[in-house]
Amino acid sequence: MQDILSNLRSTVIAGFVLTLVLFIVVGALLGGGFAIDGAWVAFLFRWLHVISGVMWIGLLWYFNFVQIPNMPNIPDEQKPAIGKVIAPSALWWFRWGAMATIVTGLILAWLNGYLVDAIALGLTDGGASTPIGIGMWLGTIMWANVWFVIWPNQKKALGMVEVSAEEKAAAARTAMLFSRTNTLLSFPMLFCMVAMQNGGFA
Repeated sequence: MQDILSNLRSTVIAGFVLTLVLFIVVGALLGGGFAIDGAWVAFLFRWLHVISGVMWIGLLWYFNFVQIPNMPNIPDEQKPAIGKVIAPSALWWFRWGAMATIVTGLILAWLNGYLVDAIALGLTDGGASTPIGIGMWLGTIMWANVWFVIWPNQKKALGMVEVSAEEKAAAARTAMLFSRTNTLLSFPMLFCMVAMQNGGFA
């Protein structure tokens, strides 16, 4: 067990294996079959969407609730450890978590038959898809901020792209403001994502 927990890759693989075992055991105890039909595939993508979203929003909140507020308290000689090691790794998982979230979300909406209605904000189905559509559009704006504003500016701020000191400071500020924008949008986005099926608009 210690060997599994000492290696992140082994831990993640073990987590997926444990999930599969639980699926089989609980399914057998409940007397369910194991038909891999359309409903099960939609469930699988919902689960992957949730996992991806937890990675993405978890790191967004880490940056905004932990890293950014505490950077001024870190001695200057220790800041390179954050900027050169921690932040680049966190940003990799952050942006690919965002990508996985939007891709699995679009697939899930398509599998469940509400993709077009949600994109149209419910104008095509009498408003039934309005809440999830708002959530999807907010998530799309947040995804675009990650890939087209935050990440390009963070590369400059962290010194991955050579720029002047003034450009570096401006890029850091832009990345922070758009990260804060995503934090602001994350609350209504998450509300809209879960509201319809869980009574948020009842």
